[in-house]
Amino acid sequence: MGRYIARRLLQMVPVLLGVSVLTFALTNLLPGDPARAAAGRHATPQQLEEVRERLGLDQPLPAQYAMYMGRLARGDLGTSLTSRQSVAEELRLFFPATLELLLATMLIAVGVGIPLGVLTAARRGRWADRAFLGFSYFGVGMPVFFTALLLQIFFAGWLGWLPIAGRLGLATVPPPAFTGMYTVDALLAGQWTTVLDALRHLLLPALTLAIAGGSEVGRITRRSMLQALDEEYVRTARAKGVPERTVWLRHALPNAMLPTTTVIGLQVAFLLGGTVLIENIFSWGGLGTYAWTGIFRLDIPVIMGITLLATTVYLFVNLGVDLVYARLDPRIRYG
Repeated sequence: MGRYIARRLLQMVPVLLGVSVLTFALTNLLPGDPARAAAGRHATPQQLEEVRERLGLDQPLPAQYAMYMGRLARGDLGTSLTSRQSVAEELRLFFPATLELLLATMLIAVGVGIPLGVLTAARRGRWADRAFLGFSYFGVGMPVFFTALLLQIFFAGWLGWLPIAGRLGLATVPPPAFTGMYTVDALLAGQWTTVLDALRHLLLPALTLAIAGGSEVGRITRRSMLQALDEEYVRTARAKGVPERTVWLRHALPNAMLPTTTVIGLQVAFLLGGTVLIENIFSWGGLGTYAWTGIFRLDIPVIMGITLLATTVYLFVNLGVDLVYARLDPRIRYG
């Protein structure tokens, strides 16, 4: 297992290199002038040339890429063209908010999707099963930004139960920054009022993303359970008089979890992309907001840093999914 993990970690290197090449090339094809974004709207032509020379933007693209990779090899993600701050430091500040949103989303999507998939498989063809399938098609097919607007109108506008945007209320004091995730930091600090306020602000954006993710997880779990229940080992267990509850939870569910685990891993890519829209709609202030600002201002170091970070997270999630496979199915062995 250790050799397999080491090999997978080495395989991440060419993937990250390929992503960096594509991102750097496509970013430089975007309309706009990074030097203008760095120098300011009212910069003179002479000032623009000085900025280009200082940032190396007057060099050919291969030379610019070589300079960037040289800094990256030393652990330097560069400096933002607009804020003049270290990209690595800004990623450290923005990433906890996105991580908090992703964890809350996956907790809802998995915690609701898998039980619903199992229960509807047990009631196949009944009204609950048909209602869940209908809702799941709605959840998967509805654009996340439209779902966000509907939830804001209903829960924040009509009912007034939840705040419409932000991570904390204006009157709430942020907790001490241990992790950067307000709910966790408030729990560690024992600030229970802040915990409740952070959870209220977290619920709407997390629920928006979890509707699509949980619908997909539930549909795959239902389908996998139905397939597993038709297998010979399930019939054998029933013929031996094994209780139906044990048949479902000990025999069918572990095998049905293999496709579900794959979908859960794929949802991470969907969520990383969906946060760009959702964070801006809910004024969340995470990587999505940072990415939107970087793209709008054509801030190449910011775009590169976010892309490499998101790719790294997704690669490690895929590695984790493969390792979970070996735990769920003893027949799987990694050499």
